[in-house]
This record gives sequence, structure tokens and C-alpha cells, in this order.
Amino acid sequence: MLKKYVKNGEMLPPAKRFVKIALIGYGILLGLMCFTPQISDGIETPGIEHFGRVVVLLTPFNSFVRLGEITSIWQFGKVVLQNIMNIFLLFPLIFQLLLLFPSLRKKKRVLVLSFLISLGIELTQILLDIAFDANRVFEIDDLWTNTLGGYLAYQLFKKMFTYKKPVS
Repeated sequence: MLKKYVKNGEMLPPAKRFVKIALIGYGILLGLMCFTPQISDGIETPGIEHFGRVVVLLTPFNSFVRLGEITSIWQFGKVVLQNIMNIFLLFPLIFQLLLLFPSLRKKKRVLVLSFLISLGIELTQILLDIAFDANRVFEIDDLWTNTLGGYLAYQLFKKMFTYKKPVS
């Protein structure tokens, strides 16, 4: 099925156009997800600290460390869902970038890029809180979960597009 869109391991122009449009669309969605004000649902994740309008969660592996402080199944579900969503936040973006840029197709580059994008998102959220009180949270765990999502995208890309030549 992919053969009509890929030749010699590279995408053909119509497929590249489609991926570029999808990349722009996902970039817009990512911006909306990460940078618009967050509406509080009244459930606060254990470990959150407030420094004026800046809200941070600096405990590494907070979901595991503070598991005993979760008081309801709803709060537990929210924490689990947040972690899953953070793992897959950068997944589509990194996968699309891998499709478009062959020079990115190395594990170290994907890990560094995923981490830097995640760090950029988290730092921008702090700036938004300072400037506009956007009710965003800088979470140290987002850095590793987002990076893990980038790595998983890399693994899927490798699985889909690395062909072993049959032995003759």
C-alpha cells in the first residue's frame, strides 16, 4: 500500500504535500492544546506548587511518588490520562518530521529534538502564566513523557520504513 507513495525509501511529492499540510494542522492543534488558558476542574494534582501565578510540578515521577495522595478514582483517572496524553503529545509531530526530513532519522537526534520541543513548551507555559495568567503548569515529568512519545514515533517509523533485503 505504501509503495505508491514511496520510491527508493523517500516519499513522492503528493505524499510530501499531504504530510506538510498534516504537520501544519497538528502544529496548530499542538499550540491550542499547550498555550491556551487551561480551565481548572477543581481537581489538583498532588505535589503542585504555586509561585504567584506560576504553577509548577517539580517532583520527578510525581504520579508514582505521590500515588498515595490521590483521593478519588476520578483524580487517579485524570493523572493516568494526563501521563498517557503527554506520552503521545509529540508522537504525531515527530513522526511527520521523520517522514519529511531524512537527516532526523537517528535515535539521538529524535531524543534531543523531542526533549527540546518539550522544554520549549514548558518554558512558554511559564511565560504565559507570568504574562496572562493562563493557568498552565510546568511539569518536570512532561519532559520525559513527551520525549518518550518522540522515541516511540521513531520506533514506529523504523518498523514501518526499514525493510530487510531477503537473503538470496
